[in-house]
Amino acid sequence: MKFRKAPLARIALACLLAAAGASHAQQATYKIAYIDPLSGPFANVGELMLMHTQYAIEDINAKGGVLGGTKLQLLQFDSKLSAQESQSALQAAIDQGAKAIVTGGSGSSVVTALVQSVARWNQRNPGKELIVLNHSSIDPEMTGKACSFWHFQTEANTAMKMKALANYIKKTPEVKKVYLLNQDYAHGKQWASYGRQLVGLARPDIQFVGETLHPIGRVKDFSPYIANVKQSGADSVITGNWGQDMTLLLKAAGDAGYNLRYFNHSAGSVPGTVTAVSQARLGQLTWVAEWHPGEADTPKVDALAKAYKAKTGKDFLAPRIDMTPRLLAAAINKAGSTDTVKVAHALEDLNFDSVVGPVRMRAEDHQLLLPQVVNTIVPVDGKTVKTGWEGTNYGFRTDAVYTGNELAQGTECKMVRP
Repeated sequence: MKFRKAPLARIALACLLAAAGASHAQQATYKIAYIDPLSGPFANVGELMLMHTQYAIEDINAKGGVLGGTKLQLLQFDSKLSAQESQSALQAAIDQGAKAIVTGGSGSSVVTALVQSVARWNQRNPGKELIVLNHSSIDPEMTGKACSFWHFQTEANTAMKMKALANYIKKTPEVKKVYLLNQDYAHGKQWASYGRQLVGLARPDIQFVGETLHPIGRVKDFSPYIANVKQSGADSVITGNWGQDMTLLLKAAGDAGYNLRYFNHSAGSVPGTVTAVSQARLGQLTWVAEWHPGEADTPKVDALAKAYKAKTGKDFLAPRIDMTPRLLAAAINKAGSTDTVKVAHALEDLNFDSVVGPVRMRAEDHQLLLPQVVNTIVPVDGKTVKTGWEGTNYGFRTDAVYTGNELAQGTECKMVRP
């Protein structure tokens, strides 16, 4: 009998070991799903964001991952700039075991729909929750009335960016007549609204001489829009355009010989924008970001940009996107767990020493407080602009720098926590 029991005991032990091994294998990786446009008119934006995300994850893994050995694994999905496609991508990510979503380049309306779907999934599937880390969609409603415990924004929102621009315009008397030209979607409307509100508050003497919304990603020739702007007598345009919509707008104004000032939230961080300004040879594009290439006294970003270029062969443009997986990794280590609820709570009020300086994830609305630099794309002069960009003789001039706390505003968020 003993002789017959021994194999059974060994079989049972082997089964236990196999089960333990399987459990360990499941915990050996933490899956992150990237959902953003990888095709269509904004594919270059999505590819840029993907490359920044990949670089950070590979760097985290090279340094041991999280929790003393768990590696991060990036899954890639094409949102096609569509809420419906993003929903399909989300389901595929869930099926493949993702625990976090990194997104932001699909526009605020698409990202909002994604966050709402994640919230519904989490409610129906306790123990299988996901979180959303949003690095670029900046509609203030996402950390305001529509805030969600499962959503964390790692970019300054529209109100913060417009406040920085309004502070700069307050000291720029040559801006007198402003036209509002924006993409016809949630964030385009928000950019126009905050422009009228905050710039009007900073400069009551400014005249708003016109306002137009245009289809996003579908306009091939902006000449008719430029003709309307010119007829209004505007010297400046507040536009939330990005990607192809920004470069084609600049081209149309240049072709018309129209020397405009543009005020934008992030256009200079998108490939091709500096080239478009240089080719137009007219106009000044002023935008806001946590950093810009060639900025003085930023040794940590400079070192990261150099390492990124050496590995990818591409220029580094967006510290906040690189920062997003690093914030997640810091929260996982702080929580001591990959459990999503614990990680989300660890992200709240997380202080992080980033390459652009100390940042904090505000607990009340999950808005990251990070510095913002107002800067303008202008020709290299050897003094304020020493380095050209994208193979041109145009670079970025620093106009003003503000801390996250200086730009922070109140929130209407009523956070519901599990």
